[in-house]
Amino acid sequence: FSRIRLQKVELEADEYQMNGYSEIEREKANLINATSISLEQLEKSKIETLYFEKQRAMNQVRQRVFQQAVQGALGTLNSCLNTELHFHTNSC
Repeated sequence: FSRIRLQKVELEADEYQMNGYSEIEREKANLINATSISLEQLEKSKIETLYFEKQRAMNQVRQRVFQQAVQGALGTLNSCLNTELHFHTNSC
């Protein structure tokens, strides 16, 4: 009777151990999956951030080029007006 009881307890212990290992493996798989998803989201965020930073830099360059063009045009216009004013002042 005690031998049968011992075998039964050993079988229950083995079953408990196997269930524990199965649970550990499930948790491990879940963690790996969650980590993979997080890494994918991080990579997407990184790509989006780089895209927006590139767009911002390009817009800043466009703005500077435009400002320089406007300043150049104003300089040319002022020069022309000064020359014209000088010409009219001297001819009077």
